[in-house]
Amino acid sequence: MARAIVLAALLLAATASSTTATTLTIHNLCPHPVWPLVTPNSGLPSISDNTARLDPNALLTLSFPPTFWAGRVAARTGCDAAASGCWTGASPPATVVQVTVHDGTNQDQAAYSVSLSDGFNAPVVVSPQAAGGGQCPALGCPVDLNCDCPPQQRAAEGAACRGPPEYFKSRCPLTRTTPTDVEPVPQSCRAPGELKVVFCQATIVTGGVAAAAEAEAEAEMAIRTVVADS
Repeated sequence: MARAIVLAALLLAATASSTTATTLTIHNLCPHPVWPLVTPNSGLPSISDNTARLDPNALLTLSFPPTFWAGRVAARTGCDAAASGCWTGASPPATVVQVTVHDGTNQDQAAYSVSLSDGFNAPVVVSPQAAGGGQCPALGCPVDLNCDCPPQQRAAEGAACRGPPEYFKSRCPLTRTTPTDVEPVPQSCRAPGELKVVFCQATIVTGGVAAAAEAEAEAEMAIRTVVADS
């Protein structure tokens, strides 16, 4: 009888764990406010009203739906009190975090990336914080690419950069700079628990074979290596 109770309790705990929704935490480390723009893919529900203003070091926590969600996260800057009229981030050129989360299916898998194919407006890094297993690298760009943006590619009076892709890739190899580009690190992340998007993070802590990319990256990018695995 006691054994049956223990087994039932373990089964209940495992079921509760498998149905716990993954959370999205957005952290602003920029020295200025940002207004996160969280946009679902077509046909999927919104998880944010996109009115939050994040002052320096402020956090915003959102919950993904309990089954499936896919969409984009960007940092708007220079917005007014109604989170409109933004200077950058509401449209290209903008740094975009792409996220797909399967909760309760496919071993609670998540896929994520940082895309510069639409341009750049703010440094962004995305990483899982409570990975249940697999290869879960931190990805993104910790460098302010606006500083050395070619003059002819500057936008919003220097607050955003259109490219070119070669410039983006040379400075931030752990991003996607064209529609067919991929990062030089493997990714197969199970049960991430929490995905964290950090604006203006100074370094990237990433996984696995990123050491090869690290050797090619510029010194100021300060990319270090950690493995998130079971």
